[in-house]
Amino acid sequence: MTVEPTSAPLLGEPLPIELMNTIWADRTGVHDALATRPEVLAWLRAVGPRLEMRAPRVAGWLNATRPSAMAETATELRRLRDALRALTAVRVADPRPDAVSLVADRHTAVEVLNRVAAMSPSWPGLDWQDRAEPIRTARFAGPAGPAIASLLAAEFCELVGEGNRPQLRACLAPGCVLYFAKVHHRREWCSTACGNRARAARHYRRRAAHSQ
Repeated sequence: MTVEPTSAPLLGEPLPIELMNTIWADRTGVHDALATRPEVLAWLRAVGPRLEMRAPRVAGWLNATRPSAMAETATELRRLRDALRALTAVRVADPRPDAVSLVADRHTAVEVLNRVAAMSPSWPGLDWQDRAEPIRTARFAGPAGPAIASLLAAEFCELVGEGNRPQLRACLAPGCVLYFAKVHHRREWCSTACGNRARAARHYRRRAAHSQ
């Protein structure tokens, strides 16, 4: 399987948000960075180091020529991604028409999230390499691909669960369909580029209003 670099923007967000941001937009329209199996594998490999920190078995699976259960993994990651976008849109009252998820309602999205979270049983383990600190990791049965989807679903539950809520935000810069976690009170955009675009649009509107 030939794998090109992922087209998805990687902004250092929590991994469930990075997954949501595999729907992205530019001047030509809205794009899906997980549309094909090679694109799914490209994204997984791009975030691979972060996944490996959670589950060491992921490394061998990602480096395989033909990772097992790739078709199932691709399908479940797309379904999970669309469910997470639907749930986040409800939570942040997302007004952007181009960001609308394929999952129609919150109840369906919750059902998808819960099913994927339970799809691959996992349990905590310990990884302790020579000359390194011990690290808590996830162990799981079955192929690594479906387990990755389950881990991301579980991490989203932790992100939005009661008592542990980051400030999830929709980026309202012109043309953007991405989400981000607001960890600094002054952050308003998903990236510097979007901030610049938003300020330019605001400046243009002011000039247009003054010229009337």
